[in-house]
Formats: sequence, structure tokens, C-alpha cells
Amino acid sequence: MTELWNWRIDDRVAAAEVRPALAAALGRPVLPLGADPGRLPADAVLCDVWHVPGEFPTVVDCYGVPDGLVELRAVAALARRLGRSCLLRDDTLDATRHLLVATDGTIRPVHLDVADTDDGELLRDQRLCTVTSPGCRGWSQCHRSRWAPDSVIPALAAA
Repeated sequence: MTELWNWRIDDRVAAAEVRPALAAALGRPVLPLGADPGRLPADAVLCDVWHVPGEFPTVVDCYGVPDGLVELRAVAALARRLGRSCLLRDDTLDATRHLLVATDGTIRPVHLDVADTDDGELLRDQRLCTVTSPGCRGWSQCHRSRWAPDSVIPALAAA
């Protein structure tokens, strides 16, 4: 168990709603981060959920994710179950670039403005990553990604 996942959801969603939806998506127990380690089922995933300001105000951190689970499939299944789009970091080092996973499982690279606040990281002004955007042209980090500008990829095909 070495995986750590970090996602955002495009609305304020309570932990009491996120954890059961994630458990159904993963097919294994999902428990709060403060759960008693002596009582954890062997295949349990620990999940912390909290809220921050901005366009994607619900933050979901998953700890102890067993090897073999595919993050993109998991986040796509969660987006479908919640009926909310989810956001995760992409494979570039660009802090503004993320992958948007829609409720139908479609993945698109997007950019958001990022600002640190006393209440956490604020994401706002979502826009698609496209070759027509000045910051996404030419030699940008966007072109080094597995998710090229203007990509529109079904989640299961991409995983």
C-alpha cells in the first residue's frame, strides 16, 4: 500500500457522502483518516475530506491505496456516483494544469488560477488547455504531458 491520491470536487460535498460513494467505486471499505488502525480491514482505504474556497471546494485525500487500483478509473467512478466533476493534478510540473474528470468519465486537461489563502489553496477561472491558448502553445509543459492540449479522452480508455 503505497499510493496517495488527491482530488477535488466541483461542489461542497460532505465526507459522509464522499466516503460511501468512493467505497462503492473501489469495491472496498473507505474509512476516515482518524480510524483506529487496529480495527482496519486489510483492504481498507483511509480518506480525508475537507473544504476550501474556490471552484473545486471539496478536497479528497486517499491514503494507503492498495497497489493495482487505477486512479483514473476510481476518480471517474466517483464522479459518476456523485454526479459532480472531479479534478486531479496531471503529469506536468505546472501547478495550474489539472485533469478534469466529468460525470460521464471524460477526461480533459484544464488550467486554473491557483492562489494560496489562509483557508487553503484557491482554484478559480477554469479554462480548457488548448493549442490556441498562449500558455499552451509550442514548448509549454502541456505538450510534454500524456494529456496533450485539446485532449478529450474517455476515462476507461485512458487508464
